[in-house]
Order: sequence, then structure tokens, then C-alpha cells
Amino acid sequence: MIQVVAIVTAKPGQRASILDAFHANVPAVMQEPGVIQYVAVIDCEDGLSFQTNWGSDTFAVIEQWEDIAALRAHAATPHMAAYGAKVKELIATRTVHVLAPLAAI
Repeated sequence: MIQVVAIVTAKPGQRASILDAFHANVPAVMQEPGVIQYVAVIDCEDGLSFQTNWGSDTFAVIEQWEDIAALRAHAATPHMAAYGAKVKELIATRTVHVLAPLAAI
């Protein structure tokens, strides 16, 4: 299984607009072969005392895919290209971490 953690910081005041576009795209993503999870998350307001908050302009996308081939296919879909074009000017920064499980020791 492949996991993705994408950290997106919107330009000031634009997080809701990006999340609206994200949520509109979720049904298409969830129809893709190999997708297990695709969800946006924000800081937990009632979280733990030691948590580090990202703030009101940042959110993360947590994804799980059956394998890297499914993730590559996802990245090449027309609906992801359309989503990217729609939100490109609203994003200040974005980092994407593609993660694989450690082999059993």
C-alpha cells in the first residue's frame, strides 16, 4: 500500500475555496481503481496540548492507494488536471510526501 500526505497552504483567506474544489473532486477520485482513502484534514481545535497547528490557511490531504501504479494513474487523470488548474493561483505552498511501509524486520 502507498500512502500520500500532501500539505497545502493556501494564500491568505483562500483555504475554503480550495477545499470546495477539493470536495467537488472527491467523487471522481473515489471512482478510480486502487484508491482506498482520499480525505482532507485540518487542525483539530480540541486536540492535544503538545500538537503543532498548521493554522487557518493550511490543510493536509491523506491518501491511500493499493500501489504506486494506481497513484501514478490518479496523477494523470483529467479531473486532477482540472482541479490543479482551478486551484493553482490559490495555493501559496504545497509539499507532497509519497510513503511506503517499512519491510518487516
